[in-house]
Amino acid sequence: MKYTKKSGAALIPFLVFIVVYLGAGLIYQARGVAMAFYQFPAVTAMFIAVLVAFCMGKGGINEKFETFAKGAANIDVLTMLMIYILAGAFASVAASMGAKDATINLGLSLVPPSLLAAGLFVIAAFFGTATGTSMGTISALVPIAVGLAEKGNLSPAVVIAAVVGGGMFGDNLSMISDTTIAATRSQRVEMRDKFRVNFLIALPAALITVVLLLIFGRPETAAPLGDLSFSAVKIVPYLAVLILALSGVNVFLVLVIGIFSAGIIGMLTDSMDIPGFAQAIYEGFCGMNEVYFLTLLSGGMSEMIAKNGGINWILDKLRGVMKGTRSAQAGIAALVSACDCATANNTVAIIVAGDMAREVSHTYRVDPRRTASLLDVFSCVFQGVIPYGAQLVAAATLATAQSEIGAVYSAADFVGSMWYCWILALVGVVSIFVPFADGVIRKNPWNWEHDCPESEVGKKAARQ
Repeated sequence: MKYTKKSGAALIPFLVFIVVYLGAGLIYQARGVAMAFYQFPAVTAMFIAVLVAFCMGKGGINEKFETFAKGAANIDVLTMLMIYILAGAFASVAASMGAKDATINLGLSLVPPSLLAAGLFVIAAFFGTATGTSMGTISALVPIAVGLAEKGNLSPAVVIAAVVGGGMFGDNLSMISDTTIAATRSQRVEMRDKFRVNFLIALPAALITVVLLLIFGRPETAAPLGDLSFSAVKIVPYLAVLILALSGVNVFLVLVIGIFSAGIIGMLTDSMDIPGFAQAIYEGFCGMNEVYFLTLLSGGMSEMIAKNGGINWILDKLRGVMKGTRSAQAGIAALVSACDCATANNTVAIIVAGDMAREVSHTYRVDPRRTASLLDVFSCVFQGVIPYGAQLVAAATLATAQSEIGAVYSAADFVGSMWYCWILALVGVVSIFVPFADGVIRKNPWNWEHDCPESEVGKKAARQ
């Protein structure tokens, strides 16, 4: 159902969410509280915004709840929720059976000590892509990185920023990352298609970063790496999920295969028993509760805002500055960047900006696969450089705790060394005006009448 009403006041719930979440973060930061922007849960801020939405507009409470339920029960929202919990279960089972440690040790065993910084970036990039979490990558590798940097007389800021940058590379591209899930489902595109566009933007940035790290990241002395023993078979679930997803296998099937392959390998290697397997699945489900509830509430609130005219009002205002597909792409990039700076959470930024970006995409004929890529790229760019974001704050906290020379690090120490994110921003902007990453799109253009790639028109018509 298309809504025709236009009203800027309908956006008040969205502004309430930003003000409450951002305001709480600024207050806690002024008080010197650690992880200030994560003290007031985003879900609670969204709940308050939903209550405001219910207080607005015409109609009774039952009518408003029907609108909310329509948005929350949207097939794209429900699909997103199922993928979230399956991705959480896979990550939990794989970590419990030792896949995380095996992957890290394999990577470190292959890195020559003279290529420390570049090697840690590549390891973090692979690990982040395999696990879908930049925070998990940072937690696993920063304690190792700070010790190696201090022993090798290399700038800890460069080495730690290399780890965070690699984690953001993986977060941006991983098939099971919550940012990828949010970006693709909000734009109703396949993960594989978004990956193909996104990869051609991320790869040049990664290669340039590796070259810089090879030049400026050589340690003066080689630091001992310690015991790097690992079981190669434990890495198989990560590889299976990555290969199957890129092959175009249904994402639900990919994740189920990943969950059970990790569990079976864990039991065959005596790293896990059946109760442990069951508990790891459940813990993975529970670990996604924040993004699960946030998406559910946001889906319902977005529908209410759309019905009250908020989305149409934004589009009407944007028509004054957006003249074509390129300016529309720049607008989408700016929109998600601003949302990330306000929320300090790239997944939240994509969820908040997703509906508006889709409307802009359709109005100005920006291929949705391109839109999904822009949402993911620019949310990850700013998430990797804002000094109050979880990634840099966690890196600073871990580095300080693990420092063997008693050094104290702050998130601001790493901002200038986040070469990957700064270069990714530049490559992303260039890709808007010089569409070098759009080859896949040109070969299989979007059919706006059927709202799917040209190659899928026949399949979609058959299903209908």
